[in-house]
Amino acid sequence: MDIIDMARASGLTVILDGRIGREEYQSVCGSVSALQRFAASLRLCAAHQHDSAPHRSSAASVFGRLRRRISRLARITGAMATSSRRMSGIGYRRQK
Repeated sequence: MDIIDMARASGLTVILDGRIGREEYQSVCGSVSALQRFAASLRLCAAHQHDSAPHRSSAASVFGRLRRRISRLARITGAMATSSRRMSGIGYRRQK
């Protein structure tokens, strides 16, 4: 299954942003639950291809890049959430 088809089947919206020559540029957007369904389908596809082929599949490498990107975003978001929690404590004094 094509990765774009997998995204659509998971409930993500695929938008054609533009076309230059034969190259198409697309965006994907959707809810977090749709992203989770997409990640689960990638995991299943990667596991199936891993079982049937001894070499690293392209779906597995896509999943690895996606997992690294999500964890990087989670670290950034976590850092921002931590900073905002610290910032909200400015001017707040604990009473003894």
